[in-house]
Amino acid sequence: MNIAVLIPCYNEELTIAKVINDFKKELPDAQIYVYDNNSSDNTAQVALENGAIVRKEYRQGKGNVVRSMFMNIDADYYIMVDGDDTYPAEFVHSILEPIMKGSADMVIGDRLSNGTYAAENKRQFHNLGNNLVKGLINSLYKSNINDIMTGYRGFNRFFVKSFPVMSPGFQVETELSIHSLDKRFLICEIPIVYRDRPEGSESKLNTVSDGIKVIKTIFTLFKDYKPLIFFSLWGLFFLIFGLLSGIPVIIEFIQTKYITKVPSAMLAVGLIIVSMLSFACGLILDTVVSNWRKAYELELHRIADKYKNSNEVI
Repeated sequence: MNIAVLIPCYNEELTIAKVINDFKKELPDAQIYVYDNNSSDNTAQVALENGAIVRKEYRQGKGNVVRSMFMNIDADYYIMVDGDDTYPAEFVHSILEPIMKGSADMVIGDRLSNGTYAAENKRQFHNLGNNLVKGLINSLYKSNINDIMTGYRGFNRFFVKSFPVMSPGFQVETELSIHSLDKRFLICEIPIVYRDRPEGSESKLNTVSDGIKVIKTIFTLFKDYKPLIFFSLWGLFFLIFGLLSGIPVIIEFIQTKYITKVPSAMLAVGLIIVSMLSFACGLILDTVVSNWRKAYELELHRIADKYKNSNEVI
């Protein structure tokens, strides 16, 4: 059994030593990897001095770091945690248990359901943002995940080696959640305690800009994963406005047998045509996505066969 603890870091000199030592205490046989993402402080040096395996990722952004970690590190089980000491290491056993039992491919460390994130987090609008993202994704997939954007997660090898990381930044947590729902991976949530950053440690998140990026990611993945629904909604939108523009024209024609509202008639016809084209795009892209899902399932079989001799349950 080989466990890898993955810690993406950017300027976490103040906290990284405690994070490493806490996980060494809980998992003395695990390999602890710190990926330094162009830190301007001594994060990498402190991590080396505390016994971590330190690697560099020169492409800026957490998504780029996760991409490199998943691609380059081979283990039976993976724990991913932030280097800011907000996630207690003692919950790692609860996170590993469902993966080791084979009842989960990804385990989510849920900060929200027990209220500790709301109590500890001092940054404005973060709770609102978390709830907004959670509501959008759960509505799209008819799921009930409590914490979409947590940075404390566990994975088996099957999930890690089959996950295509596309997001370059903090949107990667949202992408992980949507991907696992769309591809029917087994998901389990474990309530954890969250604590705010220690004094002197600063968050790298920008509430507005990173929030916009997350919403954009949801929008893009919705288009990519559920194109029929996505383009049907746009088609319905244009159809409604086309009818609203065209009804006065139709009424006028019925009453007078003439059409004087020519611009309105042209607008209505244009909107109806766009509506039909949008729906047609949805039908075509839905067929493309369906074929891609079949190809992805075959790729999952190939990956499962590659690791079938592992002691991991997949």
